Amino acid sequence: MKSMSPLEELRHSSAHVLATAVLRLFPDAQLDIGPPTESGFYYDFDLDHKFTGEDLEAIEAEMKKVIKENQRFERFETSREEAVKIIKEMGQERYKLGRLDDIPEGDAISFYRNGEFTDLCAGTHVNYTKKIKAYKLLSVAGAYHRGDEKNKQLQRIYGTAFPTKDELQAYLNALEEAKKRDHRKVGKDLKLFHIDEAVGQGLVLWKPNGAIIRQELQTFISEELRKQGYHQVFTPHIGKLDLFRTSGHFPYYQDSQYPPIVDREFLSELAHEGCSCTELSNKMSEGEIEGYMLKPMNCPFHIKIFDSEPRSYRDLPFRLAEFGTVYRWEQSGELNGMTRVRGFTQDDAHLFCTQEQLADEVQGCLHLVKVVFATLGMEDYRVRVGLRDPDSSKFTGDPENWDLAEDACRKAAKSLDVPFTEEPGEAAFYGPKIDFVIKDVLGREWQLGTVQIDYVLPERFDLSYVGADNKPHRPVMVHRAPFGSIERFCGVLIEHFAGSFPIWLAPEQIRILPISEKVADYAEEVYETVKAAGLRVTLDQHDEKLGAKIRRAEMEKVPLMLVLGEKEAEARLVNVRSRVGKSLEGTKTVEDFLSDTQERIQARSLPEAT
Repeated sequence: MKSMSPLEELRHSSAHVLATAVLRLFPDAQLDIGPPTESGFYYDFDLDHKFTGEDLEAIEAEMKKVIKENQRFERFETSREEAVKIIKEMGQERYKLGRLDDIPEGDAISFYRNGEFTDLCAGTHVNYTKKIKAYKLLSVAGAYHRGDEKNKQLQRIYGTAFPTKDELQAYLNALEEAKKRDHRKVGKDLKLFHIDEAVGQGLVLWKPNGAIIRQELQTFISEELRKQGYHQVFTPHIGKLDLFRTSGHFPYYQDSQYPPIVDREFLSELAHEGCSCTELSNKMSEGEIEGYMLKPMNCPFHIKIFDSEPRSYRDLPFRLAEFGTVYRWEQSGELNGMTRVRGFTQDDAHLFCTQEQLADEVQGCLHLVKVVFATLGMEDYRVRVGLRDPDSSKFTGDPENWDLAEDACRKAAKSLDVPFTEEPGEAAFYGPKIDFVIKDVLGREWQLGTVQIDYVLPERFDLSYVGADNKPHRPVMVHRAPFGSIERFCGVLIEHFAGSFPIWLAPEQIRILPISEKVADYAEEVYETVKAAGLRVTLDQHDEKLGAKIRRAEMEKVPLMLVLGEKEAEARLVNVRSRVGKSLEGTKTVEDFLSDTQERIQARSLPEAT
């Protein structure tokens, strides 16, 4: 029996109380599973009736009654045959018998009973329902049975529970703040991006404002790449299937990739011959059919650039970088704004080096990630070291090379002086990796930058360089992406800053607010001067009172406002105001304002500096 933490027990018990309440109100509901989660609990139900907000209120009220009854959680074990009988007597065979089959032969089969409710469950739980003092049902969402979209979609009720009401309220307050910061809402309000069903789910359209943020981030990282001696490259969006067969991405990851593109005439011939879709797929997997595929990653293309001409040890390390757009077939239920998409651009790079150079190259990659996080004020992070699972067939390559790569990752992670964990089974199929997990201002964790060491792909593509001994040697390959996905990174940034971006990233940096028509000429003059200095500026010419103009600029998260009245026009000054409603340093000349602002932009100051 697996032991749970006290908080997990509390939440697991809350899930059982939820199921108890649902069956009291909706006796026809079929139950699947109800585990604790990192932030609460859920239970999956199969029911013709669609749960509403009013239903959640009624269920929560019924949960309160169950808790007040102070039901005891009792565990009992049975034989497999007896378990089948109990499940059928409960009328819950639709999903519970399948869950029973998941239990390996020889393992204990246990149930938990509280009041009239009995559930197939390994536990553990609190002793009595009255231990549950602070809980809340949050939402209902669709969830495919076993996470497979081929199966029926169930209704998942989410909830949370905490030891005290104060902790619950703090969590609910954080949820409300998260709703305000939701990148989908803020992105729409600030006109940053758009996802259109006519284009396709998970495919982001960057609007002009969002494009500015993306371009600024790319410029920022490109400057750092030049400092480290990277070569910028560009590669196609599609490539031959054989390229991905060699790399191992096809057919082993076929389910997460867009379908291959096959010659039309050849397809017609196969169809005429009565070739089924299954046969066609098998022929592709076995290499009998040639075709093309939207690239799921950039590494095979960079490998071909490295291999396009002879390389010497004097050429190494050889560093290639690309803002490369890749495509993955994520299930529709997993898509989420910009943070989970089907087409995304990686700030991707691949480094080819000698074994002796590997440690320094990994350190250089880690330094780059640290620079990115420090510049954006995201310095609260931890590190995960993804290692192979020796018992899994997913991981390919020489075990000795894996040992070398994993040792290099461990040493690199230790050098960062931040918390890190080792996670077996989480490596890429070709090598171990270091993932950076940042914590945003709300305390939520996001996996962003990654560095991976790879001995496998150089072997698969038979890469070599001529060493000092005039003999061929195999290079080591390092994959790295500080942002990870630019779409995901921007989504996280939107929520981290709540749309109040640092001035260097803000789509609109300055807005000029003339108080009246009397200063229209001066406002136009200031506008042209600021614009000529290369800053992103607009002039608010609405016929409104100053207060309305200021409120609009604050709502649209413009970092700086220049308020111009008759006094400013006469003295040829500007009154500088921040988006948080504070006047900054009173009035100053346009030249001084430009000098100060450009200094902040060049330093890539954080919002607090404005």
